[in-house]
Amino acid sequence: MKTETKKTVYGYLIGIASAELVGVLASLLCGAQDAFYAELNQPPLAPPPWVFPVAWAILYAMMGAAAYQIYDSKSEDRCGALSLYAIQLAANFFWTLVFFRFRALGAAVALLVLLNVLLVLTILKFRKVCPSAAWLMVPYLLWTLFALYLSIGVWVLNK
Repeated sequence: MKTETKKTVYGYLIGIASAELVGVLASLLCGAQDAFYAELNQPPLAPPPWVFPVAWAILYAMMGAAAYQIYDSKSEDRCGALSLYAIQLAANFFWTLVFFRFRALGAAVALLVLLNVLLVLTILKFRKVCPSAAWLMVPYLLWTLFALYLSIGVWVLNK
């Protein structure tokens, strides 16, 4: 395998593993999520609990791949794009804690609104640096918009 190809493969693996690690760490810090989630009244269209870890694993992999594409670019905007990426990833991490660990449903809704705004800004910045990286982030935005609907529904139905 050529050195440049190895570098690219390792870069993608590091980007993906880093993003996945954020999700795993948040999950570990939250404890028994399934029991809490099962107690909640759910809005229409709420998927079964097993869907969430599968969806998040795929989305974190796509996010990590997108981040590596930005990192690997020669664009002057890459540092700004990666900074936005890191901020939205932190918001994602804290949403999990706010919702599952602290069970602060209203605060979780507010944090998801912020996360979606940060995601739109990240996608726009990524688009300037590497359009394919921006497209890799779109399913994540769609999922978090769906998560916002679910969170609002859970908040309203469990007051």
